[in-house]
Amino acid sequence: MALIKSLMILIVLLVGPVSLTLAKKPHVITFRSLNLYPEGIAWDPSAQHFLVGSINNRTIKSVSDAGVVETLISDDDLPENVTVLGLSVDAINNRLLAVINAPEPLPEFNALAAYDLRERRRLFLSPLLPSDESIITTTATRHIANGVAVDFKGNAYVTNAAGNFIWKVNEKGEPSIFSRSKAFTAHPVDRDSPYSYCGLNGIAYVSKGYLLVVQSNTGKMFKVDEDDGTARLVLLNKDLILADGIAVRSDGVVLVVSHYKLWFLKSQDSWGEGVVFDEIDLDVEGFPTSVAVGAEDRVYVINGHVLEGMKGNFGREMFSIEEVRSGKESEDENIWVFALLGLGFAYLLFWRFQMRSLVKNMDKKTN
Repeated sequence: MALIKSLMILIVLLVGPVSLTLAKKPHVITFRSLNLYPEGIAWDPSAQHFLVGSINNRTIKSVSDAGVVETLISDDDLPENVTVLGLSVDAINNRLLAVINAPEPLPEFNALAAYDLRERRRLFLSPLLPSDESIITTTATRHIANGVAVDFKGNAYVTNAAGNFIWKVNEKGEPSIFSRSKAFTAHPVDRDSPYSYCGLNGIAYVSKGYLLVVQSNTGKMFKVDEDDGTARLVLLNKDLILADGIAVRSDGVVLVVSHYKLWFLKSQDSWGEGVVFDEIDLDVEGFPTSVAVGAEDRVYVINGHVLEGMKGNFGREMFSIEEVRSGKESEDENIWVFALLGLGFAYLLFWRFQMRSLVKNMDKKTN
């Protein structure tokens, strides 16, 4: 009897946490901040809260799980009316990296700002200038710094959405052109399609020594070597149309968000090839633009209503950060749970059969 109880307790301990996770509804954080219109989002693992930027002011705010908002950075030294786009937390050096861009009709301005997360002060502001070659090879009238990723050495990598190249800013704040690979301009773009001007966008660092970057106007993904900036196309089973933000989970699953969909991708060969194994429809009105991996590898998108803000329809106060789960992964977890339960009960039945046989044999010997 004691063995049966022990077995049942073991099954509950193994299955219980998974069952509870599957039973919970996806986490939705609703928060208030008048006219914020956040485009970028990042997770700060040390403080255990989200960080969001703004297309409308020079602030970066923290958002707790309960939706409590606090102004983390207010940088009045930045040009007025700039946007804070891509965000990335350098957890090793406890820094926040933020891409700063001045939209039209403001004078062109692109920069990477680094802030100390403990002291909440700016460490550097690095202007991001186009190279002579990029001016010649692109038809863009102005450059757009967009996404940012950081490696373990503190180097930051910033995408140029209009110029289709990548800047690198070292830990001291010194910028350079990192990659202007021909692969970035090798695919045709429909100039009549929405956001045809937006090329390289979201970027993520992978600890194996490369970056993954997505291109909005072609739906392509590229693998970029962190040492020399060489890039190659990642072969996918479908294009990621209007891909915007990108993030990587600890298990290697890559998340790519567009304004209407979140894709779950995986690869068996370090992203020479990849496959979209699930895609989830998102709130189009919320206009999600960025994805982050939070606590326990949970995936979140920011509903910042950016398009509304870009059109000048100000006055919104409510925004949200929404957890998104893969239905395919949930199915796999359910199968695993039922398999474990079945194995446990099969073992229990086998044990009871063995015990009955043992008791019968003992009775025969006794008689």
